[in-house]
Amino acid sequence: MTPIRGVSPVLEVPFTDDGEIDVSGFRRVVRHVLGTGVGSVMFPGFASEFYKLTEDERQTLTEVLLAETNPRADVQAIIAIQDHATRLAVQRATEAVAAGADLINLLPPHYLQPSRKALVKHIREVLDAVAPTPVVVQYAPAETGTSLDADVLREIAAKHANLQLVKVESSPPGPLIAELAAGDPPIPAVEGYAGVQLPDAIRRGAVGTQPGCSFTEIYVEIWRRFEDGDDAGGDELHRRLLPYISYWMLDTERIIAAEKLISVRRGLFGSSYCRAPAHRLDAEDIRMIDRFLAEFREFL
Repeated sequence: MTPIRGVSPVLEVPFTDDGEIDVSGFRRVVRHVLGTGVGSVMFPGFASEFYKLTEDERQTLTEVLLAETNPRADVQAIIAIQDHATRLAVQRATEAVAAGADLINLLPPHYLQPSRKALVKHIREVLDAVAPTPVVVQYAPAETGTSLDADVLREIAAKHANLQLVKVESSPPGPLIAELAAGDPPIPAVEGYAGVQLPDAIRRGAVGTQPGCSFTEIYVEIWRRFEDGDDAGGDELHRRLLPYISYWMLDTERIIAAEKLISVRRGLFGSSYCRAPAHRLDAEDIRMIDRFLAEFREFL
């Protein structure tokens, strides 16, 4: 039994028009997403603009999330750790577990291209520090330049039972997902990258997907169709979504900006502000978002 399954959105962080974090808006996002039927959420990730948050802001928002998830048995909070220094990653991860995190998402260090040996040591130390809490290792080569393969991940998992998932964001993710599932020990994988390759990932054994959170309901419906054996229906809905997400995922800042405006249009918070440096939506980008909302209004 994998610790998470299905759609596991990465929560976005709303800001006010003057760039301050919108705590009440974030709370509305959390409650809305948890109300879509998902079993878990992740924070903070690239979709959360974690790299633009102060330590205090990050702590405040994490506390807001855990206050919503800790009393509930039906949802799990995945707290992400991106610290480059192993010492800091261990500290942040253990503090998150103590505060009530159900899982840890670990993005291995990538500044200045650490060696494979250093990456493995970092991962092992965090796994040891939080055991038996389940850990998701995030493999995002486009964003980080980090290289991990199935053999290395299996070697780590063989000695660390709490390495229970890999988030695969390579392009395409399917081959690595299948290789991880077929190994000894088998390692379940979730797919990221906005679900661009979701149907292929599911067919190759993905147990979940971690997109952004502004239109979670569409991903939930796609996943439900595949789970129910309606592959044709899942493919059809994904084909409708693909022109939008493939364009928005041309760069990470673009999809962050697009998803924020979608959330504003849906009334989740008041400002689509993104802290600079950021992608600024032009008039055609905005028209595209309005077409998207019209096309998928049956789900949103």
